[in-house]
Amino acid sequence: MNHLSRGRQIALFGTLALLAVGVLIRYAGGDRNQVVASRDSIPVARQRLEILRRKAATVPAKEAVLKKVTAELQEREKGVVQAGTAEQARAHLMDVLHASEVANGFDSQGAQQLPEPKALGHDYGQVSVGQNFTCRIDQLVNFLSALANEPEILATDTIIVAPVRDKNKDITVRLTLSGVIPKSLVPEKKKGVNF
Repeated sequence: MNHLSRGRQIALFGTLALLAVGVLIRYAGGDRNQVVASRDSIPVARQRLEILRRKAATVPAKEAVLKKVTAELQEREKGVVQAGTAEQARAHLMDVLHASEVANGFDSQGAQQLPEPKALGHDYGQVSVGQNFTCRIDQLVNFLSALANEPEILATDTIIVAPVRDKNKDITVRLTLSGVIPKSLVPEKKKGVNF
């Protein structure tokens, strides 16, 4: 009997120890598993659901506006000179100039001026090339109209026309042509330290 009571005592102490551990786990954990009163959660959940339904209802309209604006932006940016670097954009401008010159019956020696690319607003940049050439006035007019018909956004920054004293009535033209490039191709100017 003593042996049996000793087994019961061990079982009783083991059960009490398990109960003590369970009570500690239950009450020492804090308010992590706190239950929200049901009378507060249903109206709040309905309000949240209604807000989410309203937001979800506006998504198709917002997507349609985004598609429309994206298409307009792509259409407008067709005129931006697409190049990997500002130097490649300059080379493209030189190719456009040379092709227009050859199409109008005169040729120049190449670029005499290569101004630094500069910012053009917040989203774009401007790259320019300068060139001198001699031609007739009708060739200049046709040359400028050919530049205006290019798909890129091009503009002449400077045009200086001077007569040449010869029997052909040629003119000397100094022209700077600029194109619009992405802002990422414009080198950032380093700000110096002010003392």
